[in-house]
Amino acid sequence: MNVVELDRALRQLRLGGMAAVLETRLLQAQAEPMPPIDFLSCLVADELNRRGDRLLERRKKQAAFRDPNKSLDNFDFSFNPKMNRSLVFDLASTAFVARHEDALFLGPPGSGKSHLAQAIGQATIQQGYRVLYREAHQLLEDLAEANLDGARREQMELFITVPLLIIDDLGMRKLPATAAEDLLEIIMRRYEHASTLLTSNRPVDDWGKLLGDSAAVTAMLDRLLHHGHVLKCGPRSWRTKTNLPPKDSAE
Repeated sequence: MNVVELDRALRQLRLGGMAAVLETRLLQAQAEPMPPIDFLSCLVADELNRRGDRLLERRKKQAAFRDPNKSLDNFDFSFNPKMNRSLVFDLASTAFVARHEDALFLGPPGSGKSHLAQAIGQATIQQGYRVLYREAHQLLEDLAEANLDGARREQMELFITVPLLIIDDLGMRKLPATAAEDLLEIIMRRYEHASTLLTSNRPVDDWGKLLGDSAAVTAMLDRLLHHGHVLKCGPRSWRTKTNLPPKDSAE
């Protein structure tokens, strides 16, 4: 079997990582020289690395982040210096996901809640977990569409089984009448089985009015906060700062 035939056979076996570097590794084996076991080990490592990279990319795509480039590296912690940085990095370590704990990020629009939520989601994927990101209104729209299609059970199964569910921007848009009931079902079924990270620009005292069901909100918060971590973002808004006109140079 020559190199072309071997390349074809590897691809038929779905060993594309080996096939992609076969000629390079053959040249390396001839140049060093490389014992057969080392040559084979390199090819296997190449295949595993490629599969790992593809799995990460697939999970990032499945997560459906609104801003997939958000990370802790490009977050400006100095803008709101009173933010609990230690908590942010503890959450990014993903230990809270392993413990099936929850997190609640509160603060005004533009204070970094969504950025941090998505950055923690990215870190969670890097640690081998599946993540799903939805803005609150989008999550509820997904459920409504699933109801119409007769697929509520399948849609709800996705929402309750993913190891980390990020529900972003609760309070930014008007929600349907079933919002409290649907959110409560998701939170209750995930409670102590999977982790939920929820962000809101509204204080929790306003949630009863926002969702139109104080009893459901109380039950939802009871579960979110039982094993929950609360991060207060703000009070300054990054977007407000960046949109301000520059000061006159004479001042």
